[in-house]
Amino acid sequence: MVRVPGGTFAMGSPDYFPEERPVRETTVEPFWIDTHPVTNAAYHRFVRETGYVTVAERDPDPAEFPGADPAALVPGALVFRPTAGPVPLDDFRRWWAYVPGADWRHPGGPGTTLDGRTRHPVTQLAYPDVLAYAQWAGKALPTEAQWEFAARGGLPAATYPWGDEFAPRGRRMANTWQGRFPWEFLPGRGQADRPGTTVVGAYPPNGYGLFDTAGNVWEWTADPYRPGHGPADSCCAPRPTTDPQPRRVIKGGSYLCAPDYCLRYRPAARQGQAEDTATCHLGFRCVTPDQ
Repeated sequence: MVRVPGGTFAMGSPDYFPEERPVRETTVEPFWIDTHPVTNAAYHRFVRETGYVTVAERDPDPAEFPGADPAALVPGALVFRPTAGPVPLDDFRRWWAYVPGADWRHPGGPGTTLDGRTRHPVTQLAYPDVLAYAQWAGKALPTEAQWEFAARGGLPAATYPWGDEFAPRGRRMANTWQGRFPWEFLPGRGQADRPGTTVVGAYPPNGYGLFDTAGNVWEWTADPYRPGHGPADSCCAPRPTTDPQPRRVIKGGSYLCAPDYCLRYRPAARQGQAEDTATCHLGFRCVTPDQ
């Protein structure tokens, strides 16, 4: 973990999406935060010591899905699948699928493993799963303000954690989608020929020494999502299957954020995520108070 000094900053942005407005002056006290998202190896230690079973591994409660086919109520999670070619970008169902058997150990579904991915961010975790880890570790989830302040890395007015230019001198600074979403993918540092997570720390840290505050995986925060900041719809994952479903703010964007579709790999960007929804591009990191 690293210590973030705290301070007052302009939270949000007037330049991009409605949910980032209005910009508001916000103050955070000093705190400590994980230098990178929690990894598969770290989450494995938690599960090994506690026997915890994640939401994606549990049988869905039929009472929460009235009218659903009982045969369809099986453990699983949401997985991104690239399309074969260009498609309209107005329907996420073209590239998202609920995959039975997808969970944190099998982030892409049955047949996928964590081999070679122990230092990648853990994914396929719903909000209760990350909260359980944080409590076990003696930590907490960051508030939205803490997360954004830390992600800015001492550059309070910059667009990205490293400045205002997305690729300074042509250098890619984060694991984000390059190419035409959701079918043409151009690999970057540490990436295979398919979109996915990279080892934490594959890209440069921000001014506070934090890695992956833009791209790689979205990150859960402790704050409930308030629609007063703008529309509650998410561009990056399907709506929850239960409605209404409590939502939490997620921050940072992911490897699926593309400039022609979801330009949310910025500290000010935010989305609302249903607490019961696990996806292959969503992780978390923890904080502790300054002592």
